Amino acid sequence: MLHNDFRRFLEILETLNPAQIEDAQTRIRNLRQKNEVISEFEARTNQECECPFCGGEKRQKWGRTRTKVQRYRCCDCKKTYTGRTTSTIGRIHRPDLFMTVLHDMLNAPRPQSVRKLAAQLGVNKYTIWRWRMQVLSIVDNSSVVRFSGIVEADETYQRESRKGSREWVRHLADPANVAPPPRPRWEDFTTKGLKMMRGLSRWQLPILTVADRSGVRLFQRLPDRKSATLEKAMMPLIPGDAVLCSDGASAYKKVADQSGIEHFVVGSKPGARIAGGCYHIQNVNSLHARYSAFIRPFCGPAAKYLNGYIRWLEARLARMKPSDVIRLS
Repeated sequence: MLHNDFRRFLEILETLNPAQIEDAQTRIRNLRQKNEVISEFEARTNQECECPFCGGEKRQKWGRTRTKVQRYRCCDCKKTYTGRTTSTIGRIHRPDLFMTVLHDMLNAPRPQSVRKLAAQLGVNKYTIWRWRMQVLSIVDNSSVVRFSGIVEADETYQRESRKGSREWVRHLADPANVAPPPRPRWEDFTTKGLKMMRGLSRWQLPILTVADRSGVRLFQRLPDRKSATLEKAMMPLIPGDAVLCSDGASAYKKVADQSGIEHFVVGSKPGARIAGGCYHIQNVNSLHARYSAFIRPFCGPAAKYLNGYIRWLEARLARMKPSDVIRLS
């Protein structure tokens, strides 16, 4: 819209009745949500004058992009840029649809499957999948988590998945030259009557869960179930003045002894789940239940993407907003 047309539009607003004003507000709010990505980057560019290429602060306006975003030209390196330049989601051609995917991931009571979202938005399912992977790379938690007071710790387990792997297909096609996969497919235990491995095995991936009473929480994927691995992961997390509540695993006892902190062991049987009144691990058990409910609709994500799904759950538990994800990119 031209500048003069926009001024006439603003003058017309004064003649609207209350019902028309409410309708106009609704339409503008919906349009703002649809173009939230572009608006967020536009605001970022107005606030930050630094060139993403050379760091220069002198710039000049250099036209607008196809999506009507202001473009700038650096006076030092002579390169042009916008607020989306060098960002993680800078090359997305449909930011309005990307925003719908982002709202579904963070705000929906239960995120839709990739295929349902693709059918709803009219795009390829691989586009939705790629956008999700980009969001998971943005919300990757690299900050240091600090616990205090009563700290609860326990592990939950996720069955190892090789979804999308072609190992079994290649082996069946050429068994002489392609080595067999390290384990049968999980469906073979049902269809071929194989004996299922009982209890915990190396195909159960451990996820350490730590929480304190102030609401700080952490999910951390561990490479194996060894006590030394668990001990190494716990040592940087527990401060010297904390009280540790856990099950009877030897690694937690070693962590408490080396840190010189008080340690309460909580049992799993009824009557032994609370030690000394307020010392329990019910908060991490609740997190385990929420993790199970979150991960169940995905039918076992591939192990190589599991860290991303854990960060996704943490973003939902922290009530992260789509605008927060855009600012992180």
